[in-house]
Amino acid sequence: MFGLARWTIVVPVLGLAATLVGKPGSAAIAVIMVLLLGGAILAAVYHAEKVAGYLGEPFDTLVLALAVTVIETSLIVSIMLSEGSGAQALARDTLISAIMITINGIVGLSLLIGAHRYYEQAYTQSGVSYGLAMLATLSVLTLVLPNFTTSERGPFYTPSQLGFVAVISLIVYATFVVAQTIRHRDDFMHGGNAHDHAPVAAGTARAAGLLLVLALIAVVLLAKALSSLIEAGVAQAGAPTAVVGIVISGLVLAPEGFAALRAARSNQLQTSLNLAIGSALATIGLTIPAVALTALVLGLDLELGLSMRGIVLLGLTLLVAMMTLGTGRTTMVQGVIHLVIFATFLFTSLVP
Repeated sequence: MFGLARWTIVVPVLGLAATLVGKPGSAAIAVIMVLLLGGAILAAVYHAEKVAGYLGEPFDTLVLALAVTVIETSLIVSIMLSEGSGAQALARDTLISAIMITINGIVGLSLLIGAHRYYEQAYTQSGVSYGLAMLATLSVLTLVLPNFTTSERGPFYTPSQLGFVAVISLIVYATFVVAQTIRHRDDFMHGGNAHDHAPVAAGTARAAGLLLVLALIAVVLLAKALSSLIEAGVAQAGAPTAVVGIVISGLVLAPEGFAALRAARSNQLQTSLNLAIGSALATIGLTIPAVALTALVLGLDLELGLSMRGIVLLGLTLLVAMMTLGTGRTTMVQGVIHLVIFATFLFTSLVP
């Protein structure tokens, strides 16, 4: 159909049908829903890449980042709507997990895999520097500053403060999109590492766009149905509740991570970095306004401030990223450093 793989159409439809069952009542149904969720995520990425192929560079990484972020944001909001105050820290846990997974996990593996095959890889430093500066600004304003404001006690913003940060997040992300796609496109592309797409017809792109929406709806509904299963599994394992945020982030970022690793193996490090940094920025820039609006409408207290352990790891991540990605060339050394920080984040989340 329109030159699209049949499974990318069938799987989301089956996923939507499975959500009519409601929450999984048996292990067999749960396994089927998990498989359909994974297939729907891959289908969403497939259709996003088709749309990106029609739009051209550098919209390829932008479309994929937006698609994944819509999945994550919709999932967080849907859980907040169903659980109310019980999910007040979910946004914070998911945001810090997304930053750690993208900047340390995805970037670290991409650098290591690329260095293993090519020893050194090059990228355009200016675009990466723009992205990291914006990421540092947004992450501190949303995840650190709430601990130090005095109008509200604890790691919370007042409604007016939350609204202000939501608007700022949108402004910063919109600035990034304009810079990447219009004003400074060359800064986000590297001559030898341009990401090539096979030509996509207009009809195929339109069909992929509609099916992308269908796949995203299937992902959100399936993930919402499985959210209670994830929480129960974390509780049964005796792990901290913050692990739920890690699982959710890892689940929705997995396809994008695979795309970044494939790009690194093809000596397209610029694409890998654009995917990782763009996803981290989109996660904050789009998720914060959405969850802020939800919290304000429902009258929920949104717990955003990180613990001191989280602040230390976030600060270390931003500092190291500025140094490792500040030269225009990478080796395995940078990759190992980022993966060590990521491993530390995972370990201290399980053993706080």
